[in-house]
Amino acid sequence: MASSSSGSTVPAPEAVQVLVSSLADEAPMVREASTAALKDIAALNPLLVLDCCSTVSRGGRRRFGNMAGVFQVMAFAVRALDKKDVDPPFVAKLAKIATAEMISSKELNSDWQRAASSLLVSIGSHLPDLMMDEIFLHLSGTNSTLPAMVQILADFASAEASQFTPQLKGVLSRVLPILGNVRDAQRPIFAHAFKCWCQAAWQYSGDFPSNALLDSDVMSFLNSAFELLLRVWANSRDLKVRVSSVEALGQMVGLITRLQLKAALPRLVQTILELYKKDQEVAFLATCSLHNVLNASLLSEDGPPLLDFEELTVILATLLPVVCINSENKEHSDFSVGLKTYNEVQHCFLTVGLVYSEDLFMFLLNKCRLKEEPYTYGALCVLKHLLPRLSEAWHAKRPLLVEAVKLLLDEQSLGIRKALSELIVVMASNCYVVGPSGELFVEYLVHHCAISDQELNNFENSKDVRSSISFHAFQQKRLEVKIGAACPAELRSICEKGLLLLTITIPEMEYVLWPFLLKMIVPRKYTGAAATVCRCISELCRHRSSYASSVLTDCKARTDIPNPEDLFARLVVLLHDPLAREQLATQILTVLCYLGPLFPRNVSLFWQDEIPKMKAYVSDTEDLKQDPAYQETWDNMIINFLAESLDVIQDPEWLISLGNAFTKQYELYTSDDEHTALLHRCLGMLLQKIDDRAYVREKIDWMYRQANISVPTNRLGLAKGMGLVASSHLDTVLEKLKDILDNVGLNFFQRFLSLFSERVKMEDADDIHAALALMYGYAARYAPSTVIEARIDALVGTNMLSRLLHVRCHTAKQAVITAIDLLGRAVINAAESGASFPLKRRDQLLDYILTLMGRDDTDSFADSSLELLRTQSLALSACTTLVSVEPKLTIETRNHVMKATLGFFALPSDPSDIVDPLINNLITLLCAILLTSGEDGRSRAEQLLHILRQIDLYISSSMEHQRKRGCIAVHEMLLKFRALCSSGYCTLGCHGSCVHTKQIDRMLHGNFSNLPSAFVLPSRASLCLGERVIVYLPRCADTSAEVRKVSAQILDILFSISLSLPRPAESNISFNAELSYGALSSLEDVIAILRSDTSIDQSEVFNRVLSSVCNLLTKDELVGTLHGCTAAICDKVRQSAEGAIQAVVEFVTRRGIELNEMDVSRTTHALLSATLLVPEKHLRHEILGAISCLAENTSSQVVFNEVLAVAGRDILRKDISRLRGGWPMQDAFYVFSQHTVLSVLFLEHVVSILNHTPIPKADSEKGGSCNLFDTQIEDNILQAALLALTALFRGGGKVGKKSVEQSYAAVLSTLTLHLGSCHGLAGSDQQESLRTLLAAFQAFCECVGDLEMGKILARDGEQNENEKWVTLIGDLAGCISIKRPKEVPAICINLCKALNGHQTYQRESAAAALSEFVRYSDRVGSLLEQLVEAMCRHVSDESPTVRRLCLRGLVQIPSVHILQYTTQILGVILALLEDPDESVELTAVSCLLTVLESSPNDAVDPVLLSLSIRLRNLQSCMNDKMRANAFAAFGALSKYGVGAQHEAFLEQVHASLPRLILHVHDDDLSVRQACRNTLRQIVPLMEVDSMTARFNTHYFNSDHRSDYEDFIRDLTRQLCQNFSPRIDTYMASAVQAFDAPWPIIQANAIYFSSCMLSLSDDQRISTPFFAQVFGMLTGKMSRSPDAVVRATCLSALGMLLKSSNSTSWRTSRLD
Repeated sequence: MASSSSGSTVPAPEAVQVLVSSLADEAPMVREASTAALKDIAALNPLLVLDCCSTVSRGGRRRFGNMAGVFQVMAFAVRALDKKDVDPPFVAKLAKIATAEMISSKELNSDWQRAASSLLVSIGSHLPDLMMDEIFLHLSGTNSTLPAMVQILADFASAEASQFTPQLKGVLSRVLPILGNVRDAQRPIFAHAFKCWCQAAWQYSGDFPSNALLDSDVMSFLNSAFELLLRVWANSRDLKVRVSSVEALGQMVGLITRLQLKAALPRLVQTILELYKKDQEVAFLATCSLHNVLNASLLSEDGPPLLDFEELTVILATLLPVVCINSENKEHSDFSVGLKTYNEVQHCFLTVGLVYSEDLFMFLLNKCRLKEEPYTYGALCVLKHLLPRLSEAWHAKRPLLVEAVKLLLDEQSLGIRKALSELIVVMASNCYVVGPSGELFVEYLVHHCAISDQELNNFENSKDVRSSISFHAFQQKRLEVKIGAACPAELRSICEKGLLLLTITIPEMEYVLWPFLLKMIVPRKYTGAAATVCRCISELCRHRSSYASSVLTDCKARTDIPNPEDLFARLVVLLHDPLAREQLATQILTVLCYLGPLFPRNVSLFWQDEIPKMKAYVSDTEDLKQDPAYQETWDNMIINFLAESLDVIQDPEWLISLGNAFTKQYELYTSDDEHTALLHRCLGMLLQKIDDRAYVREKIDWMYRQANISVPTNRLGLAKGMGLVASSHLDTVLEKLKDILDNVGLNFFQRFLSLFSERVKMEDADDIHAALALMYGYAARYAPSTVIEARIDALVGTNMLSRLLHVRCHTAKQAVITAIDLLGRAVINAAESGASFPLKRRDQLLDYILTLMGRDDTDSFADSSLELLRTQSLALSACTTLVSVEPKLTIETRNHVMKATLGFFALPSDPSDIVDPLINNLITLLCAILLTSGEDGRSRAEQLLHILRQIDLYISSSMEHQRKRGCIAVHEMLLKFRALCSSGYCTLGCHGSCVHTKQIDRMLHGNFSNLPSAFVLPSRASLCLGERVIVYLPRCADTSAEVRKVSAQILDILFSISLSLPRPAESNISFNAELSYGALSSLEDVIAILRSDTSIDQSEVFNRVLSSVCNLLTKDELVGTLHGCTAAICDKVRQSAEGAIQAVVEFVTRRGIELNEMDVSRTTHALLSATLLVPEKHLRHEILGAISCLAENTSSQVVFNEVLAVAGRDILRKDISRLRGGWPMQDAFYVFSQHTVLSVLFLEHVVSILNHTPIPKADSEKGGSCNLFDTQIEDNILQAALLALTALFRGGGKVGKKSVEQSYAAVLSTLTLHLGSCHGLAGSDQQESLRTLLAAFQAFCECVGDLEMGKILARDGEQNENEKWVTLIGDLAGCISIKRPKEVPAICINLCKALNGHQTYQRESAAAALSEFVRYSDRVGSLLEQLVEAMCRHVSDESPTVRRLCLRGLVQIPSVHILQYTTQILGVILALLEDPDESVELTAVSCLLTVLESSPNDAVDPVLLSLSIRLRNLQSCMNDKMRANAFAAFGALSKYGVGAQHEAFLEQVHASLPRLILHVHDDDLSVRQACRNTLRQIVPLMEVDSMTARFNTHYFNSDHRSDYEDFIRDLTRQLCQNFSPRIDTYMASAVQAFDAPWPIIQANAIYFSSCMLSLSDDQRISTPFFAQVFGMLTGKMSRSPDAVVRATCLSALGMLLKSSNSTSWRTSRLD
């Protein structure tokens, strides 16, 4: 450790002056660094810092821009002073500086002023008297800085209460005389100061209770100040003055005498209450002061209360509305203020209540009786708050409170109702709710539990959502606040929770709630509370002991409790909604179990078994919502529950009473159609169980009168109810319906309205007709099958039903359609029961349905589209029902129905919940038509084909949902058709039922003439399998998995049907049953896989389907499939089109030999037609591939002739150069030329056409011979042949390729050399030659098959930048070397000759290619040596591009040979490291990195030091990439710095180390990373283990400045410990870097050098540099234009001054 004397020369004052002056720097980071350094220095030498700060502060803000920073530093330094170092005169000087600055401005609360205040407070912590004296000097009446001085005293009191309080007398003695002259603008500061002083006095008295500082003088001063604040300031017009004065008075009331307080209370209270006219913040402050006043005046231990209750009434009346402040919306920014205000108000009332409990109680009751919203709400909230706390004092007042609450039960304000509900719950918990009044309160809670969701929605949607009241006490500024939550939802929630709390937690409430709650079930107004009431009843019954015996007794004891029949009827109907809130259904079912003793005994046992099942169904509401029919299912469960309950009861009198109860309760559901519908059904089920016909007739009359038939739901419930009655009383119901029908339109009121509005009459008639239709339908549905035939015949045969058809609205149409459907179902049910009969006028009914499902001209699509879809869906279902009954459909009716319905396949997918059922109904209808039409198998086959062809339009649609619908429809119909043909025996000997069975075998039975027509099966040919297969086969490749699966099933069903049908006698000879059935089995296996595993490879599945179909088709069916392939190939789904093409290829490949020339010609024409129609090139290419396959496997001459003929016609009729998407025939030529088999044949065929010579019949055996040429070949055919020959050359055909292959090397060499020349011309804006050459090059690539080379040209061919086209040539050379290695030697020889040429661009092209070819030159022994010699000879070329490319080529010598050339390469690199061109230097550095990866030591050793020196020179290059590579290469050299070269290289390491350290935090990321890697590589050479760990730490790899500085400090410590003799070298390099061109490197050098100086112990080294660095830091570096340099400079100065080598400065002072 150096001696401290070494620091005697440290110019610390200058450094601190620099730091202080930098406080005014414009850069924030510089100011922050300066402040941090000064604070660090202040901890060591606070006096020096104070000296310098006081120096710059003499000029004040006018001369120094950051006085706030100066004062902050000074405050910190003063706090850091030791007691022994505190020099009163000097500190007094500082205090005068601060006060002088403060008195120089009239500003208040600026940042510099607050900083000066903190300085004075810091001085006061050491010398309070001195600080006080300084402040007292400026406490005069005329001084403009009085507010600032007083503020300082306030801050001092808050910070140092123990130091300030003893000075309180002196402060008050000086402040009081000047208070009278303080202006209003300054009074808030003085008032705040009094508040702080009083708080300090209270704190001091608590900390030092034995020290009595409040003597008579202090009390006198306080009394005087109190009087001034109260009488003058508190009456100021300025709100801030009044508020601050009241705050101060609130703190002073506990310090003044009781006598003075008593005298001041009237005025003080009045002053505080006046503030409540303002906003919330002021109200809160006023309430806090008021709370202090009340505590001091009422709860004092020194005497009785100073205020009578009469005097408090004004206070309390003012406070009551303030309670409303807490009701602000929680999203409001002042919510916390409102909550605090509410709590303070409650504290005030509690304070009063502790003294005047009875008076307060009466006061609050009186305010409740006033029924003024703010006061009533406030009184209720206070009562709720105080009732538990003053329960003993208020116990005797219970009747008064109960009566007061009763008076408020009719209040309409939501806030008051909420507060009243909460108060009732609190009263109940304190046993206030008993007897009749208790029932009244309970009913009040139930009433608000019944708030419905509809009421909540209406409230939210209303314009006046926020029910607000005016805070009347605030007169100057009216404060709008909400009473309570003012939200019905919260009111309902409070009442529900409160009622449950009363039931569960307060045992005494049982006597009030039971059986009173039963009374709350039936009234309509409490419907919304049913769930809560039922839950409470269940809880009561659960906790009552032996309730079963007392339930009935308790209910009979009170006449106002509903009878069991009314309760049961009400609860059963309320079960309707299983998703009702609060689990209403579950609660009702539970309470029914508990109330079982009220009902007939035997039903209770039944309910114990049945109710748990119903509860289980509705337990999971989320699962319930997944079922779209959950409501219908649940209603049916309710009806079944009721029916079984009635069967169990078997008490006629009870049933009659229950029926009367149902009848009475219609009034409960006047506007609730859902529940009314269920009530209709419940009453209908009840009437079904009653035998009294007169009673039944009376009740159904009542049921009809109570029904609102204009509502569909109500109407449907009525119809179902009538149907249930008809089950036992059919004639009674039919009589009623006939009466209704006869009276339609005869009502006087309807006739009167018809005079004014035809629409009213129509709508009313529609409703009646719809209701009648449904009632007729459900009467037939539920009536016994044995008695309905005559009724239906009468209804249909007499046209009675036609009177119901004149309806217009959709809901009425739906009702009529449903009725017709129900009639049809009744006929079907009768047939199933053995009482079958035909439905008369069935076709007429069908026509009615089709008419009803159509759109009226008056319908608006937007308004009625959904209802129209529902109508159509119902209509399709009804059509299916009518089609299924006798008699059979005629052809005319069938066509009429299909024409009207098939268009539904095109409906959009949405809304799916309506459209999907509609489509299912349509498919069911088509299947029904198929099953019920036709007399025999032949006619049914014709029927099937007719329907299938109609659906083809949708199967090939571009819309997925249409294809899916079509396929599903076809699948369902084929299943039905197979069922018609699937009985009989199997030709393969299978026993029982199998897919091979058939009814009739043509060969066995010969003629059909003697068989019944019903047993005649269609022939296989009648199914037109070829046509059908090509329709459905593409769907097996569809994008939809569902369509693929269904289409495969369609094919399977088609062939299974075909195999079961008779075949012509001549076809049996070639029929291979085993092959066919094996293919069918394989197809079924594929379908099984599709059903079980959807993840299987779709291409494999499609291939297996194709294979099976190919084996199953006969020859004629195959030809039909191929001839009809055009539409399939042009499918709108690309994958399906590809599948159709694949199918053609598969069929032709496997069975093409079966096709004759005519079949081939027609198939080719079909494929070419598809080619012309398909716009996508990909599909066109696939089709052409299929044509090639056809040519290869059949007669190629026929195919070629057909293609050329089509091409000739195109040339004649079209401009083929402008065809959109290209000319398809050109693509055909390309396909033929690229075909391995057809290319030669096609070339010979085209040449033969051009030469007018025939082609040898090489493939005549495949399909026969043909006439090759016509005697007269048209000109367009010849032109097509010429274009075909051109396509052969460009397409890479063998004929064109052979001539090019012979001179491949020469052609490529020439193209390569000219590529450079043309790029040179392109740089001069001569692009045409380049384009021409590139086109030629592309043609060459296509001809010889180098597709990769063509891609390279297409990608980069037109790039004009030098590096781009050089890279292009290299890529081409690399491609050639890989694809054609045998051609490389010849190409290289040609290019080596070109290196000696005179054209620069050609030399550069040759060098670019050779630099890539050299990588592959190891395959020819002599070639590598020639290339190395040529490139070494031209590394001195005049072109920099040639030089660097030759060097790049040298380092790309194959690794197995590079060792023998390493010395030669290193010599070249060493020379080029000093090349005048920077790009060559950069290439040399990069190549050096590559070579060093494999170079041996003996090759590197001779040039190691030279390389190191030249790399060090490049490390300071401005090019970021150059610097990064130079650093990286130096690291790579480190592995050679061993052995004899170790010491020499280690010197280079130490010489480079500072630069590496500095550039670890370079601006460029690549440089930073290279330096880090290099440091890790060279540190082992330094042989210091402790340093290695430093280069694996987080802060070494971090890019943050702070982490880098941590690394520098840590590394410098290691360097100083291990390499102290080299510190001077490091310092020299670091100091040299002070002039670096990069600001960040300058900053790094400053920090690095400062760390070395602060940590070095060698004074011989550090002393010379210390002065130099210190001088530079305090000199030019601190004035750098870059903020990072200045900031680092200041941090470094602080570091140097804190270092252990310069301790003497800590006693230095500024002269």
